[in-house]
Amino acid sequence: MRLTILGGGGFRVPLVYSALLGDHAEGRVTHVTLFDLDQGRLSAIARVLAEQAEGVPDAPVVSVTTDLDEAVRGADFVFSAIRVGGLAGRAADERIALAEGVLGQETVGAGGLAYGLRTLPVVTHIAHRIAALAPDAWVINFTNPAGMVTEAMGRVLGDRVIGICDSPVGLGRRVARVLGANPREVWIDYVGLNHLGWLRGLKVGGRDLLPRLFEDDALLGSFEEGKLFGTEWLRSLGAIPNEYLHYYYFNREAVRAYRKAERTRGAYLLDQQAGFYEEMEKPDTPPLATWRRTLADREATYMAHNREAAGVGERAEEDLESGGYEQVALSLMRAIARNERATLILNVRNRQVLSVLDADAVIEVPCFVDAAGAHPVSVDPLPYHAVGLVTSVKAVEREVLAAAESGSRATAVKAFALHPLVDSVAVARRLVEDYTAEHAGLSYLR
Repeated sequence: MRLTILGGGGFRVPLVYSALLGDHAEGRVTHVTLFDLDQGRLSAIARVLAEQAEGVPDAPVVSVTTDLDEAVRGADFVFSAIRVGGLAGRAADERIALAEGVLGQETVGAGGLAYGLRTLPVVTHIAHRIAALAPDAWVINFTNPAGMVTEAMGRVLGDRVIGICDSPVGLGRRVARVLGANPREVWIDYVGLNHLGWLRGLKVGGRDLLPRLFEDDALLGSFEEGKLFGTEWLRSLGAIPNEYLHYYYFNREAVRAYRKAERTRGAYLLDQQAGFYEEMEKPDTPPLATWRRTLADREATYMAHNREAAGVGERAEEDLESGGYEQVALSLMRAIARNERATLILNVRNRQVLSVLDADAVIEVPCFVDAAGAHPVSVDPLPYHAVGLVTSVKAVEREVLAAAESGSRATAVKAFALHPLVDSVAVARRLVEDYTAEHAGLSYLR
């Protein structure tokens, strides 16, 4: 089975390859093609993968290319993890938004909208190439903003595009751990949009363990989300929000922390990863050890500004492990390729799951997966406070999709102005003006 990784020079690719190395069953991935526009990054990651494969007799063969058509032709699965504009683009997104006093995070608020406007034309082109050269391939999307990108690619490839994210996985794992449950044996009642969802139940053998969590202050405040949001707010909601909802519930505090910081998350990663790839150009650099050291630092500083805003200090050691998106991707591929039924939280078309959204809206929800793809599970309706956020943000996403398709600057301004974390037409106009001046990838807006 052939897997193509778009964004194959990306820093997190070794996580995916490591998961593949642990799969020895019949029907496993035997060949991995890494595609990236940057040959230097490709070479660096290929060195890491080569060391990972040492001593593994059936390790998937790795090839690299900078030619998109060559990469996708004949693929069985395509894993999309590209970053249009690179980390320099992300750093600029953050800087421009913060200058206007609004959030510039990678997927949330103004920064996420700018990133989406740059990315959607590119992924739509990629989807058309996959349709032409690998029409039977399944696309696993990890490219951010994941919900918007999955919806855009789905307009070309239908339900053969499935979005994944590690945030719900990490949240479910943390809650299961504090309740003494095995994360592999629990049913997680989770629903929303990508980076905008809530864990509403955690069941073992049909029994919901979440009420016990809300009754115990020590347990409720012992894990990442309990520290970020505070136990009183979690009890008020009656659910555990995805960590990205901190940007909505504590927006002023988050913006203040970002503006006070020496540098934003994007600027930090830009410097850190530039150092990693520069070091990898030296022939005597130990690839795997260098990558692992850089990864550990990256994970330890994740959402540092939010933890500062909440006054909760550094991440707990047990939360430093990867969120597990690579295992989600592997489980998804296994379920489809081998018809091994699995239950995973995925980004898929709504169909009739949430009555407040149309059938084609991409949502994040538990799904049963088999050879026919991902099938979203029916869930209880959202409470009104969640309906408000979900429908508001989905409306904004649709305006971004429309702007990317039409090239309308006015529609882009509308998207920014309608976002609950921008809330000003005047600010929206300035943001679109500044982003289009900064990014060549937005020159299509007229």
